[in-house]
Amino acid sequence: MDNLKKQVGIKAAEFVKSGMVVGLGTGSTAAYFVEELGRRIAEEQLEITGVTTSNVTSSQARALGIPLASIDEVDYVDLTVDGADEIDSSLNGIKGGGAALLMEKIVATYSKDYIWIVDESKLSENLGSFKIPVEVIPYGSQQVFKKFEAAGYAPTWRLNEENERLITDMHHFIIDLHISQIKEPEKLAEELDLMVGVVEHGLFNNMVKKVIVAGNEGVRIINNK
Repeated sequence: MDNLKKQVGIKAAEFVKSGMVVGLGTGSTAAYFVEELGRRIAEEQLEITGVTTSNVTSSQARALGIPLASIDEVDYVDLTVDGADEIDSSLNGIKGGGAALLMEKIVATYSKDYIWIVDESKLSENLGSFKIPVEVIPYGSQQVFKKFEAAGYAPTWRLNEENERLITDMHHFIIDLHISQIKEPEKLAEELDLMVGVVEHGLFNNMVKKVIVAGNEGVRIINNK
């Protein structure tokens, strides 16, 4: 599996050119992309500015010598490359397994181009096999949780290693929704967008331009229709 992740990370780095502002995703697959950019900076004199999507990615990028700026210090991002937890046949996706969905969506929103890198196990006909993370403000979060229960979304709190409620980089909680079949992700996203107390959710609909997929038969690129 790690070999597949490395393949798509290296392939995605081919789309990065000197002078670009590059969004650096979060997670085990995106880490290979960041690692390859670090190699290119050291060995090929690649010149870029990175915009990170989590504290973890920021630490990795600094260690590799990648110059960084915050999203508010750039006019836009040329290209963002990130992983995804599940992708449907229309290239809608679920992200946030690593609890970085808010920063990931902000950086993606201000990107001219957006690529996901995954292994083929992440591809589904419909979303729903992976939980939907919902980032919520702590104040009133129990009320939001009860609304999700009433809606039949089988919510659970995201916990940390100490079995306490996980606190995101932006100091929020995460409620994970377990919905087995999501045939209308846009409709669900709109419902979550309108809910008071919800900061952001892990449905990334109609955002990605291409997906680089690694499988047993090699690497392929799926372009958005």
